[in-house]
Amino acid sequence: MTTELSVARGRGSEPRPPRRDDNDDIGPGKLSWRYRLTNLDVKVSPYLYIAPFFVLFAAVGLFPLLYTAYISLFEWELGADEQPFVGIDNYSTLLADSQFWNAMVNTFSIFAISTIPQVIIAVLLAALLNTALRGRTGWRMGVLLPYVASLVALTIIFGDLFGVQYGTINNVVEFFGFDRIDWQAERWWSHVAIATMVNWRWTGYNALIVLAAMQAIPRDVYEAAWVDGASKARQFFSITLPMLRPTLIFVIVTSTIGGLQIFTEPLLFSPSAGANGGATNQYQTVVLYMYQAGFQSQDLGYASAMAWVLFIVIIAIAGINFLLTRRLASSGEA
Repeated sequence: MTTELSVARGRGSEPRPPRRDDNDDIGPGKLSWRYRLTNLDVKVSPYLYIAPFFVLFAAVGLFPLLYTAYISLFEWELGADEQPFVGIDNYSTLLADSQFWNAMVNTFSIFAISTIPQVIIAVLLAALLNTALRGRTGWRMGVLLPYVASLVALTIIFGDLFGVQYGTINNVVEFFGFDRIDWQAERWWSHVAIATMVNWRWTGYNALIVLAAMQAIPRDVYEAAWVDGASKARQFFSITLPMLRPTLIFVIVTSTIGGLQIFTEPLLFSPSAGANGGATNQYQTVVLYMYQAGFQSQDLGYASAMAWVLFIVIIAIAGINFLLTRRLASSGEA
């Protein structure tokens, strides 16, 4: 019986040929098209995924930057039939322009008054929001409201608050027995008023960034310090601040870039002054002067040269801030 079944099985089924793989007939050193396609997909796909960012950056970032450098070498005026090549004459004229240096001083003054208190208050505010407050989510959302509000509306409101005759700030100043301040006419006080607008808008935003970094610090570190008898103040200066170094570098660098490019606040601080930045350019910033030269005087070549000088200054100041912040943080850890 067993023999008959074996014979029948042998007659009814022929030995199946081995399954053929695509690579069986490929000689040494050769690969199948599927393997090549898979290998190509692994190598090329990551670059395709990030390509849209670089394409957009090249279109709206790199190309305008390079084209601005090109325009700065010409006497480029809107509506002119010809744009003669002038080389570095725009840069030479710019470096001898007293109004440009006045705008540069105003820019650095407003930047210093706004950025330094802004970073300090943001760190302290983040430390407060990191405590066991009631309704912490509401407080955290509240500090972000000035940032999400319309910048134009905030600037107009602050312009009214700092009004000479009917401004609330002057009413408070007069209540304490001081003379009213002409916030828009006096150079120093106009810088203080504009810096106050900047701080009002950006302090809460930076505080939330610092708060996120604080919450990433391990709780074990604080518990070990508490066991060793370290006070809250000692924990803040010896643990929190050193471990916030990368975040503080980011906040300081971005605040530097934004502070040196300030435009909307001084433009709308006094609507009658416009791009002049006051009757005597007392609060005209570099970007405001650039706007005046490029779109009001229609001298795009001169405005482009100004843009490139400001770009170099921002890169230099941001680099110095980065190095100083790293060195101070490193010395604090030591």
